[in-house]
Amino acid sequence: MNIQFADRMKDYEAGIFQVLNEKKDAAEKQGRKIYNLSVGTPDFAPAGHIVAAVTEAAGKPENYKYALVDIPELIDAVQKRYEKRYGVSLGADEIMSVYGSQEGIAHICMTLCNPGDAVLVPNPGYPIFGIGPSLAGAEVITYDLTEENHYLPDLNGMDEAVLARAKCMIVSYPLNPVCKAAPDDFYERLIPWAIAHDIVIIHDNAYSDIIYDGRVGKSILRVPDAKKIAVEFYSLSKSFNYTGARVSFLVGNRDIVANFKRLRSQIDYGTYLPVQYGAVAALTGPDDGVRAQCAEYQRRRDALCGGLRRIGWYAEDSEGTMFAWAKIPQGYEDDVAFVMELVEKTGVLCTPGSSFGSLGRGYVRFALTMPVECIEEAVAAIAASGMVR
Repeated sequence: MNIQFADRMKDYEAGIFQVLNEKKDAAEKQGRKIYNLSVGTPDFAPAGHIVAAVTEAAGKPENYKYALVDIPELIDAVQKRYEKRYGVSLGADEIMSVYGSQEGIAHICMTLCNPGDAVLVPNPGYPIFGIGPSLAGAEVITYDLTEENHYLPDLNGMDEAVLARAKCMIVSYPLNPVCKAAPDDFYERLIPWAIAHDIVIIHDNAYSDIIYDGRVGKSILRVPDAKKIAVEFYSLSKSFNYTGARVSFLVGNRDIVANFKRLRSQIDYGTYLPVQYGAVAALTGPDDGVRAQCAEYQRRRDALCGGLRRIGWYAEDSEGTMFAWAKIPQGYEDDVAFVMELVEKTGVLCTPGSSFGSLGRGYVRFALTMPVECIEEAVAAIAASGMVR
């Protein structure tokens, strides 16, 4: 039988992380030591009070029914978190949970875009930023992020004809993969610009708690009038190591939130109740562990970026996220080929920058997901390989 698949499937190759994982598995079967710095899965454990809340709730049979909605305690916890952490007041109708920010970003444009509407996404940028709009039938138009412009979009340099067709724009800082934070005045310019052009801003705020050198992660909703035009995804995955539980929140403009709730009610029966109770514990518990974890990520960043510089590979310090971004060493041109050679010769596995867009070519991304001593071993293995001259 000749099964005909949808045309859109031609756009989706096997995910780069799947390919890299297969490469890792093959090397490990050969008995080789692999320093897996490719996928951004935190290696820290969730705090004890979070695990205890999930465990207690999971012991109650009534918590195995459909959740259907977010429990009131969870909405209250998000409100308290945003007020305490960001100085932002949220109404209950300005909050909803999603099954992780990736799922949320994959579906939100279905509520905003008709086929042919344009969506602005960053280049380089995380792949779901473009995949989500494409699933909605929107035209994905990238905006360039360059070193010369401090990896910020050139708002005044965008084509007015494109802006007239743009329905929404995806923005994220600190940005995976380029590991740059945005200054306050960028958001203060972005919101009036978006209102003037009738462009909804979708802000992915996954890494505001993993930000370095005294910077303070903030919410876009603190900017005056932001709720008129913007929504924000806030994730528990990286701040609280709640990754597999898949809990994130869409907050902001109440009309966008209401419409997204309506869409998701057609495909979802709510988040497993014990997971919701764990999220309440995370949001209302102490932040000491979050701050200590950020400090540890910064030590790892220093070990990697500083270590690479010492062996002759210039890697600029990451400003935030649990990643580092670097140009491939002199003498190499193809980032994919470089990554494959690197793992073969050193056991160090990272992600080719071209996986994140055309402007990622010639770069690699490292995940800071191993202890300092392992990162130092990885740097030593790179030095011993002779690949960096």
